Amino acid sequence: MAGLRYAAAQYASVPLDIEANVARHLAVIDAARKAGVQLLVFPELSLCGYELAGLAACALKADDAVLAPLRERAASAGMTIVTGAALANAAALPAIGAITFHADGRTSSYRKHFLHAGEEQHVTAGSAISQLHDVRGTRVALAICADTGQQQHAHAAAVAGAELYVAGSLISAGGYDKDTGQLAGYAKLFGMGVLMANHAHASGGCQSAGRSAIWAAGGALIVAAPGPGEMLVIADDSGGRVLPLG
Repeated sequence: MAGLRYAAAQYASVPLDIEANVARHLAVIDAARKAGVQLLVFPELSLCGYELAGLAACALKADDAVLAPLRERAASAGMTIVTGAALANAAALPAIGAITFHADGRTSSYRKHFLHAGEEQHVTAGSAISQLHDVRGTRVALAICADTGQQQHAHAAAVAGAELYVAGSLISAGGYDKDTGQLAGYAKLFGMGVLMANHAHASGGCQSAGRSAIWAAGGALIVAAPGPGEMLVIADDSGGRVLPLG
C-alpha cells in the first residue's frame, strides 16, 4: 500500500432518500479530497440507510442517472469511492451491495455474500465471495458487514492477493469488540491491512458504535474514531488521523 492514502467515511445516512444522500456524500468526498484521500469507503447501505423494509424502493444500478454526480466527482478527484447501496436484481429481491466509483470513470458492483439472520426476508445474497480492485497499485478487496464474520470471506480475499480488505458496516456497541477483534485477527493472520467504515449514528433502528478503524497488516491498530459522529478516519504510510466532519 505504499503511497496510498485511504479513509473510512463514518457517515450518517438520510433514511430512504437517495438524492439527499448523494448530495451529502459529495460533501464528504470534497472533504476527503482536501485531505488528499485516494480511496474512500462509506458504510453499509450508506446511500439509503439500513432500512431493510424499504430497500426494494431504493434499489439501484451502478449506471443510474441519480448517481452521475458521484461518478463525475470520483473522476474529477482522481479518487476511488466505495458506497453502500441496495442493488437491483431482475425478478428477485434486491441485494445489499457496494457500488464503486473508480477514478477513471468506471463503476462496478459487489453484492454482500453472507447475510445476517433476518436479512434474507428482504434481500438476496450475492454469489461472488470476493471482489478485488487495483487502486493506485494496491489490491483492495471489498466486504460488507456480515461478510467479515466469516473467516472464509477474508481468506478468499487474501488468496486472491488482497493487500487491503475494506468493509462498509453497521456495528453496534454490543458487537463492536467481537467484530473488530475478528478484523484485527484477519490483518494478523493474512498479512493484509483492514479498514472498517461504520455508520455515524443509528440507522434502521440499529444503534451504531461509530469507532470506524484501520489496522495495519500484522494486526496493529493504526487509527480509530473515538465514538459516534461524522468523521473521516484516514491512514497512509505515515500513520493515521481522524478528521471531524460538519
